[in-house]
Amino acid sequence: MAIGASIGGGFVFLLVIGISNFIKDNASLLIIGLMISALTASLVGIMQYVSKADDIQTFMIWSLGNVGNSNWNELLVLFIVILTGLIISFTSMKSLNIWLLGENYAISLGLKPKQSRFLIVISTGLLTGGVTAFCGPIAFVGLAVPHLVRLIIPTTNHKVLIPAVAGGGASLLLFCDLIAQLPGGTQVLPLNAVTSLIGAPVVIWMIIKLKRIHV
Repeated sequence: MAIGASIGGGFVFLLVIGISNFIKDNASLLIIGLMISALTASLVGIMQYVSKADDIQTFMIWSLGNVGNSNWNELLVLFIVILTGLIISFTSMKSLNIWLLGENYAISLGLKPKQSRFLIVISTGLLTGGVTAFCGPIAFVGLAVPHLVRLIIPTTNHKVLIPAVAGGGASLLLFCDLIAQLPGGTQVLPLNAVTSLIGAPVVIWMIIKLKRIHV
């Protein structure tokens, strides 16, 4: 399941990168991304329609997000997948810093664009696909934590950003999971709902604060 999720995530990244070679407008790329999301959602909907009731219930529970349903064998697979993705991402830190200078300048410094993009896609696919396969599509963390870290640590150096984002995302997720467990109670809240309830107001507050500082 982790391998399938990683391949699926990597395929979507490669598809978007391939389309970006022909379309340079960011707004158009955003619309295309939304259409790809709608296409995959429709495929998931079709599979749900033809699935058994037990499978649909399992899927719904998975889609709410949970970090406590994995057994030790699954954790071993997840550890291997995540470790591989992290090793690739750490080895790509230098090339990511070079990309900040622009593609033409990066090529003049000896960077191989296709190889660099491929490694970045593989790393991203392994990390997102592996976690999503076992923990569900947990909202907010992967989308907002990098921006939060950039607001807290004003640097573009990926040697600092990548470890900081990894640590910040893990810390936020654990904090939200503690709240989802409802200390003193027997019920468990959906992790997706908790991450969004806590994270979204924080992002809005920090963006407003940053805009005030610049104004």
